[in-house]
Amino acid sequence: MAKDSLSVTDNRTGKQYEMPIENGCVKAIDFRKIKTSDQDFGLMSYDPAFLNTANCKSAITFIDGDAGILEYRGYPIDQLAEKSTHLEVSYLVMNGELPTKLQLEEFTTKITHHTYVHENIKSFMDGFRYDAHPMSMLASTVAGLSSFYPEAKNVKNREVRRAQMMRLIAKMPTLAAFSYRHSQGLPYVYPNNDLGYTENFLTMVKSIGKPNWRPHPALVKALDLLFILHADHEQNCSTTATRVVGSSEVDPYSAVAAGITALYGPLHGGANEAVLRMLREIGDVKNVPEFITRVKGGDGTKLMGFGHRVYKNYDPRAKVIKKACEEVFEVTGKNPALEIAVELERIALQDEYFVKRKLYPNVDFYSGLIYEAKGFSADFFTNLFAIPRTVGWVSQWEEMITDPEQKISRPRQIYTGPTRREYLPIEKRVAQG
Repeated sequence: MAKDSLSVTDNRTGKQYEMPIENGCVKAIDFRKIKTSDQDFGLMSYDPAFLNTANCKSAITFIDGDAGILEYRGYPIDQLAEKSTHLEVSYLVMNGELPTKLQLEEFTTKITHHTYVHENIKSFMDGFRYDAHPMSMLASTVAGLSSFYPEAKNVKNREVRRAQMMRLIAKMPTLAAFSYRHSQGLPYVYPNNDLGYTENFLTMVKSIGKPNWRPHPALVKALDLLFILHADHEQNCSTTATRVVGSSEVDPYSAVAAGITALYGPLHGGANEAVLRMLREIGDVKNVPEFITRVKGGDGTKLMGFGHRVYKNYDPRAKVIKKACEEVFEVTGKNPALEIAVELERIALQDEYFVKRKLYPNVDFYSGLIYEAKGFSADFFTNLFAIPRTVGWVSQWEEMITDPEQKISRPRQIYTGPTRREYLPIEKRVAQG
């Protein structure tokens, strides 16, 4: 009997089975050989929301939720946040290694070359209502890009595939900025390719009536930092959606559009907005103890921005963002909500109720404060998430496309409906319920 294996006894038949264990996993398909008869389909596993199912092998992002560790390609997130830039991290996520100076220059040039979008995209965006949500506009226009690049369907060609990945990373800030300007009733500002990636985005968003206007360097640095922190996060909902849709070998624009729509959901990308609402509800530092009591009392009051599906320790991204908040507020002026947030965190981390449940601040707890300080409306926060996550989506998509073990996604179900019955003519039917 192999040491790295799982022995299973089927008490229905008395038969024993041995399954190899690889990377701490057994293959779900191995359970199919456990049958009560030759006509039996075989045993399946039932795992709602994939809480304990690995759907792929990936070399991109490592997370140890218990230890509070996040690494891109083996590099700790705190080191990348301190020393790197978003485009350098994007190269790392896409290619597996940090670039040389020449490689980064070439990569940056390629990204810069693709920042513009076809004028028809602008006309398409003009068709949305004045009050359309920026995220729905972003998802629609990204999906629409596939019609401009029909060659993108050739997903098995590496050269073609890489060109589309570059286009998506380059055009996402432009489309996000256009969606914001549309929602504000402002004219679109075209990319300025003399500027860096993040500075260019902020200029497209915020420039009004001043062609030479530039954002404050500290605000550019803070947003670039947030872009690094949001570049990838393993198999979250939006990444899984991108992989599942991409498994049909559809073009990457359509696959990433699926990721954007998944991110749109309040349980995924909208959590930082919920944190801001909570902080406004608390209103003052002196009200924090009362709020904590309500949370513990079980009256339905929720502590937003604490806890994570993966992290059972302090989210490493939250530590970095907390420090960045202070630097941003030196430029924008202090947000009173920060004082509330810090006090809320202090009490919660000392309270046995939260410690026992491993509820620590996550990335959403402080990020909304920075976005708000920069003057972004809350409905635009998720767009700011989508821009950096694009490099994660396209890298995960390419990894899936090139993985020989991957096939078109097709989960099984457990049927719980009626057993076979005969069709009745309408005049013989009796109303049910």
